[in-house]
Amino acid sequence: MATAGPEKPPLLERHKNLLVILLIIAIAGGSAAFILRRPAPVTITIVPPPPTATPAPTTTPAPSATPGPIQVYVTGAVQNPESLVTVPYGSRVIDAIEAAGGLAAAADQERVNLAQLLRDGDQVHVFYASVGPVQDSGSAAAPGEVALPTPNDTGIIYINTASVEELDRLPRIGVAIAERIIAYREEHGPFLSLDDLANVSGIGPATLRELAPLVSFELR
Repeated sequence: MATAGPEKPPLLERHKNLLVILLIIAIAGGSAAFILRRPAPVTITIVPPPPTATPAPTTTPAPSATPGPIQVYVTGAVQNPESLVTVPYGSRVIDAIEAAGGLAAAADQERVNLAQLLRDGDQVHVFYASVGPVQDSGSAAAPGEVALPTPNDTGIIYINTASVEELDRLPRIGVAIAERIIAYREEHGPFLSLDDLANVSGIGPATLRELAPLVSFELR
């Protein structure tokens, strides 16, 4: 009986190394294909918002100076006639009469305009009633006349209320400068002194010297 030769290993066992190599190649190829097919990373750029503009600071206009008290001369039928009284700016005839002690018993109240606004240097004359002897030391008034402050204009131009026509009557002030005065007044508020008038284009020191006795800065 013949002796059998050595048994051959199975086919899979014989090619085991080749299969391992092929498996490694397949895995490597698949990984390479996956990497190559992966989309490129997206770059995200963050753009900051533009800076917010800082608003310009607002300037608060300086408060206008409050005019000082005024002096008024009170005569006639009051408790203390011929009194020079001091009252606040913007006062009325009634305030001046009260500062002079009030109306006398014989005052003719129907001929007194108690609501009349006063200006510095005004005179308030209160008439006596016409019944009985004449006691009024002042000039007599016609029937129905209202006792108003003595006119105090004397040609004075009130810079803070004057019209172009009124300003045009002043020396060295023509229509063009008068319009500039009004425009400055409307933009910056009332003039308080001659120094303020110097801010108007066209008004110089020589003009100011001529205007000084002819203008008033009171608010009428």
